[in-house]
Amino acid sequence: MMSATPARLVTPRWYFIPVRVLIVTFLLTLLSFAASLLLGIVAAVIAGWIRGVPPNLTVAYRHVALPTAITVAATGLIAMTIMEIRNYRQTKALSGIARSSG
Repeated sequence: MMSATPARLVTPRWYFIPVRVLIVTFLLTLLSFAASLLLGIVAAVIAGWIRGVPPNLTVAYRHVALPTAITVAATGLIAMTIMEIRNYRQTKALSGIARSSG
């Protein structure tokens, strides 16, 4: 049995695009920094253990985690911007079709 009230049409808002892009990019950057830092620390500890010297953990920050996080941030920013603009245009077109048909 269908409801007598019509479904509410969602109109897309363009000013939410940068907010969503920046939030997801920031979270993705944090996650990639944490994961690459963990892997860099593990690699530095293993390399120090194999060589018989104390591990130099600054290498994990400077040469592993930071470049990885910067690369992921740039890639994520571009990918999220493309996806959000595509989603906005699709939602806008479907909203216009739904508005005109009923």
